[in-house]
Amino acid sequence: MSISSQSPRSLRVLRRPEVEQLTGQSRSKIYAMMSEASPYYDPDWPKPIRLGARSVGWLEHEVMAWIDSRRDALACSIRKQAGGVR
Repeated sequence: MSISSQSPRSLRVLRRPEVEQLTGQSRSKIYAMMSEASPYYDPDWPKPIRLGARSVGWLEHEVMAWIDSRRDALACSIRKQAGGVR
């Protein structure tokens, strides 16, 4: 999908404090999920985009997609524990 075909809202860049608030993850956990060397590494975690020499951000739609994937995984896990895989 080209940038011109995306809505302006989907290109909103979130800074770390807002990502922390949306995901419930701490600063250290966010950076651990980004590091392949970490036991908390999550290959599905959105890649940060460089905003400046010492700042990064994340695209809002990618963070929201990650949250949705966690919600879906949790719902699936709950269904399995209840004995009904759907």
